[in-house]
Amino acid sequence: MSTRIRLARGGSKKRPYYRIVVADVRAPRDGRFIEKVGSYNPMLAKDHPERVTLVEERIRHWLGLGAQPTDRVLRFLDQAGIASRPVRSNPKKAEPGKKAQERAEARRQAEADKAEAAATAEAEA
Repeated sequence: MSTRIRLARGGSKKRPYYRIVVADVRAPRDGRFIEKVGSYNPMLAKDHPERVTLVEERIRHWLGLGAQPTDRVLRFLDQAGIASRPVRSNPKKAEPGKKAQERAEARRQAEADKAEAAATAEAEA
């Protein structure tokens, strides 16, 4: 059986609360799980001590058995020092898309043409 350490959503509408659970990968997100190993309350401040609670001993046990944490849970485990998360680098993420680059180039070209026309008009006058 393949297991995953993931978030199961609870709480009411617009007031999320997550349980960190160990579940079979085939189980629904909010459905059946094997064990609850923590909780996450995104409504609390980032520096609040009860925002993320983890049962470290049980998490280490499940990681030893081969449970795979999801990306969000891996972030929590990395902050707690339980597991390490590889650093990701995507330098192209900050670059604008192709169409935006074309519009910016067209805008620069229009400004250059306008400046050139103003320079020639000033030289003639």
